Order: sequence, then structure tokens, then C-alpha cells
Amino acid sequence: MQLQVARIGKPHGIRGEVTVQVLTDAPGDRFVPGTQFIVEPGSAGPLTVFSARWNKDILLLAFDEIETRNEAEGLRGAKLFIETEDIGAEDDDEGWYEHELVGLEVRVGDNVVGKVSALHTLPVQDLLVVTTDDGKEVLIPFVEQIVPEVNVAEKYVLVTPPPGLFEVNTDEAPEAQNPEAQNPEAQNPEAQNPAAQDPKAQGAAARNSEEQGNA
Repeated sequence: MQLQVARIGKPHGIRGEVTVQVLTDAPGDRFVPGTQFIVEPGSAGPLTVFSARWNKDILLLAFDEIETRNEAEGLRGAKLFIETEDIGAEDDDEGWYEHELVGLEVRVGDNVVGKVSALHTLPVQDLLVVTTDDGKEVLIPFVEQIVPEVNVAEKYVLVTPPPGLFEVNTDEAPEAQNPEAQNPEAQNPEAQNPAAQDPKAQGAAARNSEEQGNA
């Protein structure tokens, strides 16, 4: 079985280096010089690691087979795979791979708030990319305190996000919070007496009152 460990991005520099999106929890073990990758599409590979280095939080790879920027440009979007038979027993507790997580429901308590759409593996900490029901993307730190349960068999992950990261409770309607909003006239007593707003009406009312007094 083949396991994807990276996706190639744009070229870096003029000597054939490329940026890669890392999809493994053990980049230090996966991208050592001499490692050979199966490549998709097949016409772009195989590729053998010549060097690997970090530029801030971006991994840069150079390959024996790639020497120029133009050749590196031709690798953009290519996927790098290894055979799972190459993974030793010491990696059994490495964690989860992106293909195991993508598509899992994301639950906050009993509420389903979206699905896992990607896994970003970074030097400091990994991030789950969650696509919510309304199409927004939320980045969740993939740490035990925030993602205490990953249940691949039942196809869900349980998260306990910091306040405000997900809105799972519907706010009360504004009318329910402000009784006066249900009755605009209660906020404006003049609205109940149109004559109070019309100077002409006020004058007519005064004349009627005088005529009744004279009668």
C-alpha cells in the first residue's frame, strides 16, 4: 500500500528546489537524503531526495533528478508517496495520516459542526482544517487538549475548542431579548397619537375646544 507524505508546491530559487506541503508527522524521518518517492503522476518520478531544509515553517526539497527551476516548475502539484512496508514498527504510534482524517465528522459535544477537509503538518504543531456546514474553513490545533478523541472507525473527531472558535448555540432572537422591540409604539408614545406629531391637527383640536367652550 502506498502512503502520501507530501505534495509539491512552487519552485524555490534557480537550482531546482521546491516547496512541499508536508503530510506526515515525522518529516525528519521521511525526507532524508537518498529517500526515493513514488510520484503521482508517474511521469514525474521516481524522485530521490538530494537535500531537505526548512525555510521558516516551509520545507524545501531538492532531488537528484531535478537541476533547474524549469524542471522544478514541472513538478508543481505532484504527490509524493512511500510504500507502507517501508514504515517500521517504531512508527506504529506516529499518529494519523491525512487520508485517515479527511471526511471525518467534527463534533463539539453532540453537535456536528463540520468535516475534516485537510491536515496541515507544521514544525511547531499540526492543524486540522475543518470545513463548516456554511462552507467556512476553521483551523484547529491538533493537540490532545483540543482534539481529545479521534474515532476513525466511527468516522468522527471530538473537539473541545476555545470559546468563539465554533458557534454551536443559536443566539436568542433579538425580539426575545428586548420586549420593547416587539412593540415599537411602546418606545414612542407619540406614535399612538398621530395628532401629537401634526401641528395642524393640534391647532384644529384647540379651535374645537374653544368653540365647545363658547357654546
